[in-house]
Amino acid sequence: MRNFVQILVWYRLAKRTGVDPRVPMEGAIHLEIKREFKCSCGRIHKSGIEAYAIGAGAMNTVLQYLEEYACQRPLIVADVNTYKAAGDKLCAILQNGGYTCTQYVLQDEHVEPDERVAGLLMMHYPTATDCIIGVGSGVVNDLCKILSRVSGNPYILIATAPSMDGYASVTSSVVMDGLKWSIEGKCADVIIGDTDILKNAPKKMLIAGLGDLLAKYIALADWRIANLVTGEYYCEEIAQLVRVAVKKCMDNSALLLQRDPVAVEAFFSGLLLSGAAMNYAGITRVASGIEHSISHIWDMRSVAFGTNSDFHGIQCGIGTLYAAKIYDKLRHFVPDKEKAIAYAESFDFAAYSKELSAFIGKGASAMIAREANDGKYDTAKHAIRIQRICAHWEEIRTIIQEEVPPSAEIERILDAIDAPKTCADIGIDHALMPMTFAATKDIRDKYVLSRLCWDLGMINEIDFA
Repeated sequence: MRNFVQILVWYRLAKRTGVDPRVPMEGAIHLEIKREFKCSCGRIHKSGIEAYAIGAGAMNTVLQYLEEYACQRPLIVADVNTYKAAGDKLCAILQNGGYTCTQYVLQDEHVEPDERVAGLLMMHYPTATDCIIGVGSGVVNDLCKILSRVSGNPYILIATAPSMDGYASVTSSVVMDGLKWSIEGKCADVIIGDTDILKNAPKKMLIAGLGDLLAKYIALADWRIANLVTGEYYCEEIAQLVRVAVKKCMDNSALLLQRDPVAVEAFFSGLLLSGAAMNYAGITRVASGIEHSISHIWDMRSVAFGTNSDFHGIQCGIGTLYAAKIYDKLRHFVPDKEKAIAYAESFDFAAYSKELSAFIGKGASAMIAREANDGKYDTAKHAIRIQRICAHWEEIRTIIQEEVPPSAEIERILDAIDAPKTCADIGIDHALMPMTFAATKDIRDKYVLSRLCWDLGMINEIDFA
C-alpha cells in the first residue's frame, strides 16, 4: 500500500500565496478552490476555505492544522453515528499528538438543526475552547458553522459522508420558528475528506450525495432563467465550475455504490466545489433551485406534523426528477400572455394563504408575510415579467435544452443506484405534490421553476404522475 504522502490528494490554500498543489493520487480528480479571484463578471469571488485535504488517510493532517492555528483545546462535535464513523479514530490521533479530547456528542438518533440543538451546543461549549472540530456531514456541519461564527474560533471539519454540498458553503440550513432558513454561519477553515472514512458511509448517504449533485442541473437552469426574467445577478464562470464538477461525478456514478475510492473522491470533490461556488457567488442558487425548495417543504411539514422525510440529498434527487419532467413539458410549451394575465388577476392570495397555513403549519406565517416585500403576486409586476418571458421564450427553451437532461436520463441515473424517484418512495403522499410544488414559490425570495409556472398561468395544470 502506498504511503500517505503518495496517495493523499492535498491542496492547501495558503492565505497569501494561493493554491499550493501537493502530490495527487493516481486517477484522482484535480480540485482547485482558490481563496479569491477576479472574475469576468466584474466581481472578486472569495471562498472562506483556507485549506483542504482529500484522500486516503487524510484525517492524519488534523494535527498539522491544529499546530498551524496554535490550538491547544479543541472541542469535538459529532452525533452518535458520526462519532462511530470517525470520532474514535480522531480521538486516538489527537491523544497520540498530546491533545486532550473534549467532546460533545449529540444523542438524538435523528438530529434536527433547530434552535433547541443550537442552544444545547452553546450551553455545552467549554470557555477554554480555542478550536472546533466537527465530525459529520450536513447537520453537524450546519451547527458547527454557527458555533464557529458566534465563538470566533477556527473550525476544522472531518467529513464522514459524500452526502451533500454544504461542506464548503458559508450558510447553514436550520429550522427557526418552524420555517427552514438558510442563515449565515462561518465556512470551515479546513475541510478534511478521508476516503477511508467516506467510502464506508451508509448507502443512503452515498445516494444522497448523488441526488444533491443531480440537483445542479435544475439549479443552473433556474438561475439562468431568473437572470433573464428578473435581471438577477448571474455568473457564467461560476456556473461552469459547477457543470464541470457535476460531469466528473456523473462519469463516476456507476462506481459510487461499489465504494470505489476514486469515485468517492470525485463525488466529495464535486460536492466541495459546488459549496465553494455558492461562496464565490455570494448566493445559494448556483447549487440550489426548485428541487431544494421541495426538500425544504417536506422537512418543514415533518417538523410541524411529524410526517415522513428523508435525507436532504435523497429528497433533492426526487425533486430533480419532478422538475426535469416539468421542464420536459416546457420545451414544447407555447406561452399565452392573455391567459397568464387573466390567471394572475384572478389569483386569490387570501384564500391561498389559508391553504398554505394548513399545509405548512406555523412556518407558513413568515412565508405569507414575506409577500409584502416580494410582490410576486402583484399584477403590475407580473405583467412586466410575463412580457419578458414571452419576448425571450426561445432563449428560455435554449436554457432548458442546455442545462436540463431529459427526465428519462435523470430517471436512468437514479435507477442505476436504486434511488427513490417519487415522494411515495419515501413515505410522502403523492397527492400532496401539487401543493408542495405551489408552496416552493413562497419559501424564499428566489425565482424558481414554480414561479415561472405561476407566471405562465399553468401551475395548476401540471400532472405529477
